[in-house]
Amino acid sequence: MADEIEKNFGETAELIKGRDGVFEVALDGKNLYSKKSTGRFPEPGEVEQTLTSLLTS
Repeated sequence: MADEIEKNFGETAELIKGRDGVFEVALDGKNLYSKKSTGRFPEPGEVEQTLTSLLTS
């Protein structure tokens, strides 16, 4: 996913190792996706679509 973000948005994605199955994506401190909240990993393209919506609005 980090590679896709870098490729599609030209931004460096920082991966932070967690534990207990935590998977979250944030931009400038704003949570964009949380596995804890949804109970699942994001579908392919789901995070990128959210990023596109935020960056073009």
